[in-house]
Amino acid sequence: MSGATLAAGHAPARRGRRPSLARERRWALWGSYIALVFFAIGFLIPPYFQLVTALKTSQEIGSGKDPWFTHHPYLGNFIGIIENPQFQTFFLNSAKITLFVVAVTIVISVLAAYALARMRFFGSQAFATGVFLTYLVPESLLFIPLFKVLSILHLINSVWALALIWPTLSVPFCTWIMIGYFSSIPKELDEAAMIDGASHLQMLWKIFIPVALPGIIAATIFAFTVCWGDFLYPLAFLFTSNQMVLTAGIVSTLIHGDVLDWGHIMAANVLASAPPIIIYAFLMDYYIAGLTAGATKG
Repeated sequence: MSGATLAAGHAPARRGRRPSLARERRWALWGSYIALVFFAIGFLIPPYFQLVTALKTSQEIGSGKDPWFTHHPYLGNFIGIIENPQFQTFFLNSAKITLFVVAVTIVISVLAAYALARMRFFGSQAFATGVFLTYLVPESLLFIPLFKVLSILHLINSVWALALIWPTLSVPFCTWIMIGYFSSIPKELDEAAMIDGASHLQMLWKIFIPVALPGIIAATIFAFTVCWGDFLYPLAFLFTSNQMVLTAGIVSTLIHGDVLDWGHIMAANVLASAPPIIIYAFLMDYYIAGLTAGATKG
């Protein structure tokens, strides 16, 4: 009798905790939403201001009135920058060198990740960690020794010098992503393929690459973003306009001393940022899936 009474006495206490817990979760959810809204607004203000400025005439920009709005959108800045031969050269240089580096990065990363994740050997784990740690070394510490190496190779002021130095930014992290993805694939697939007499290259081509396609897409997007948006290396190693890429070319050709052509600069920035935006818009699900799999390896 006393046990039943005791249980009955504790029952209201338990029931009283549930609404409190649900209320705490609801507040936590609303707090997360509010934080995300402020976070999104903070990140969208610069590109919005950039787009609005690109749609203004020089007189409207100079007047300083209504910096956040334009009442008469002007497309002359975009037309002028698209017809600019220098901008066309910058865009072509960025496109060809970025696509080349992305292709090289994916080939190296897939082969290295497969070897480190599935072909176990002494020190493979330490080597995999070392590969990722190289990505953490900032560019500002590397461009001086890289300048010496490129000068020995006579590649200073050559757009193809970026083909040697950009993989130092893209390969380590892409390899780490692919290691996590390959490690999440069941080992029974390896054993079944080996019983059938498949070699490691056959397993990689016919089993691992199709299964790990979201991870490869995520690595491709990351490599493209890093190479397309890099600023320090092109600014340090490229001097003439015919060799420059977008990030360095826009700054060097559209800024003349104290004279800033803000309309053309903002229009060029909008056009330069369009390819990554388009890629993320269509492949965001693959990118998230690839990074999530790489974060839960094993």
